[in-house]
Formats: sequence, C-alpha cells, structure tokens
Amino acid sequence: MKLIISLITLFVLVNAGSSFAGIELNTTTGWTLKGAPLAVHGFDPVAYFTQDEALLGDAQFSTEYKEGTYRFVSEANMHMFLKKPSAYVPQYGGYCAYGTAKGKKFDGDPRLFKVVDGKLYFNLNPDVYKKWLMDPSGFIKHADENWRQIHDKQPAELW
Repeated sequence: MKLIISLITLFVLVNAGSSFAGIELNTTTGWTLKGAPLAVHGFDPVAYFTQDEALLGDAQFSTEYKEGTYRFVSEANMHMFLKKPSAYVPQYGGYCAYGTAKGKKFDGDPRLFKVVDGKLYFNLNPDVYKKWLMDPSGFIKHADENWRQIHDKQPAELW
C-alpha cells in the first residue's frame, strides 16, 4: 500500500508542472526550486539581446514571471529582465513561430532563434527554421493573427 501511495505521489509531483503553467507559456513539466515550471528550456532570455547567443542560465540566477521560472547567466541579466520582462520573453509564449503562423503550438527550440524588430522568436527544428527565415515578416504577421485565437488553447486542441 505504501508503494502505491508513493507512486501516486511521485506521478502527481512530476506532472503537476503542466497543470500549473499557463497554456500561453511553453514550459517544461515538473517543478523548479522557484516552484514554477522552467520557461525557455532554461536558456537566458536576456542573452539573446545582449550577446546574440542562446546561453543556458544558472539556477542561482532565476526568477518567476507569468507562471514560468526564467534562468539567467548572471545576476546582471536577471536584473535587466526584472526591469522589463516583456522586453525579453519570446513571442507566442516560446512556442514555434512557424507553427503559430500555421495555427499550431509546437515546441520552440531556444537554440533556433531570431530577434526581429526587438522581439524574440523560436522555431521547432532546423528545417522549419530555414523555412521561417525565408519570410520572417510574413510568418510573423500570420502568427500574430493566429495567436489571438490560439493563445488560450492547449497544443493538443489544435490538431
């Protein structure tokens, strides 16, 4: 009986992250030391703008914002984020920009990024990223229109 209760407790703890994270934000499941699920797969959202690189953040420099835990490579980056988080978070909650243009929510790979007009975009994989780079402004226009209809839907609802 103790084993069954332990397994149920473990299952709830492992899967609870997706229940508490907003569906507008692409996060990992599970918990972080800050409590909220991990946003941007642990990459530093400020580094895309200051260093034009995808850099993994450090748990010691982390903060919660809109139901996600964001990590940073330095305390300075964390403070920049805290001054104006909306300037650094990826568009479409970190979901794939190409997928959003197609009315879907695919995982966004933070290593496949582009900053366009001061906004951060991710894409699913290298092939999708190459396609998206052929017409970023066109895909952004479609994604912006679609996001208004899909932002509050679970990814599985869009299939």
